[in-house]
Amino acid sequence: MSQVLTKRRKTGYAFGIFVESLVYNMFYTYYLTFLNEIVGISPKYSSIVIFISIAWDAITDPIIGNYTDRGGVDKRKIMKLSLVPLGLVFILAWTSIGAGLSTQFAKVMLYTLISMCIWVFYTMYTIPYYAIVPELTQDYDERTSIRSAASLVNGIAVGLGNILPALVPTVAILLTEKYASNSYAVIAALISIMAVIFGFICVKSLKGVYTPKPVTQDNSNTSLKDTFRAFFNVFSSRAAKIFLVFVFFFLTGSSMIQSNLTYMVVDCVGMEYDTGIVYVIISLVISMVIVVPIVEKVAIKKDRRFACLTFLSVTLVGLVICKFIGLDKTVGGFHIMAVVVAVLLGIGVGTFWTLFYSMSYDLVELDEFKSGVRHEAIVTALPQLVQKFGSAFGILLAGQFLSLYGYDSSQDIAGKESLMVRVEDAHIVGGMENISTVFPAVAIGICIIALVCYPMTRKNVELLMSQLEKKRSGKQYSKSGLEKLL
Repeated sequence: MSQVLTKRRKTGYAFGIFVESLVYNMFYTYYLTFLNEIVGISPKYSSIVIFISIAWDAITDPIIGNYTDRGGVDKRKIMKLSLVPLGLVFILAWTSIGAGLSTQFAKVMLYTLISMCIWVFYTMYTIPYYAIVPELTQDYDERTSIRSAASLVNGIAVGLGNILPALVPTVAILLTEKYASNSYAVIAALISIMAVIFGFICVKSLKGVYTPKPVTQDNSNTSLKDTFRAFFNVFSSRAAKIFLVFVFFFLTGSSMIQSNLTYMVVDCVGMEYDTGIVYVIISLVISMVIVVPIVEKVAIKKDRRFACLTFLSVTLVGLVICKFIGLDKTVGGFHIMAVVVAVLLGIGVGTFWTLFYSMSYDLVELDEFKSGVRHEAIVTALPQLVQKFGSAFGILLAGQFLSLYGYDSSQDIAGKESLMVRVEDAHIVGGMENISTVFPAVAIGICIIALVCYPMTRKNVELLMSQLEKKRSGKQYSKSGLEKLL
């Protein structure tokens, strides 16, 4: 690091989260609905499209992580190269070019291929973006501070990534009937432009702060075999296994809620789409903005695990209560659950994204202590891979549950915005309600159990760092007290 990591540069880095969050949130909240309602793919198949495309990252994550971890590779350049292709493919993914295809198979194949391309360029940006932090600082609290700043900016990005697509009906009115089905593509273009601009701001802010790792015998040409060996070494520790269970099940639960927001608002809560989704997104963003600094303070005063346990428990209990009360509950004529569920999701998501990456950075030092080599990108890629699998699995479950409960819009005329028509079948509506409450509550409950068992507390991380410093300097070090980590 050749220059000081100033507040201004930290802010510039934080702006980089717009790239990831804008794309991520529009995709995870609306793509299942888009494929169901505009393209005309059955829910049981549309959820498979999303799952396969993200599972493809199981291949690209280690490849990209392997390459960016090599000595002499500039992570900034990899991020920069990914931006424009990501924006262009993202726009293509939201066009209705496949709506007129005659078979479900043809539609599934087309949108699966396009979605796979999104995640290649997304990964090219996000792995270097997140992996660069442990190269900037190894301070426990500064890492939390950097990620907290990014999480605050993320609140705005989450809002934009979710609320801009809510303008689809308005855009459809402005377009001619022939092009109305491409309203999502117009919003995707706006989001892509913003993502590219903020991505370039981030890359520029790291100039002079970040220096590529020098080429050494250990990192000059690491093979994929070495990468998977590093994956295995990281995963072999008790701490990493528990952490990945926590990641997988939180994302499973939160993505189920997120991908079901449209159906929740219209069919479960009983609001008009245009106004209901606005209430949901505003409540989501405000709750995130409020909870992030509180989570940061609790994490710094206590530790990250305690903060996660505290706030995710609030989300879990809240979802269970919502199920008992019913999502169609009104207070003074207002459909209050549109706000309550969104706030609960905001508390959970705000907590997770504030602490997830700073918690994963601890595994970098754990891996270095075990192997003697630092693998920032590879170690970052592993939790990110599991994160994507968890998110994809949550959407897969949402789509399959929609199908099992009897919902199927694949016979509707593409582009007619049939999602605005309220479902009257009580059985289907009950299933949609479960997708937003009971099922995600079970997943978050499992992730809380994992957190209870997670050994990477502040005390243990500080002990690890003290012994690692001794090992780096060639002094005698001890594994005593680190058994739970290793």
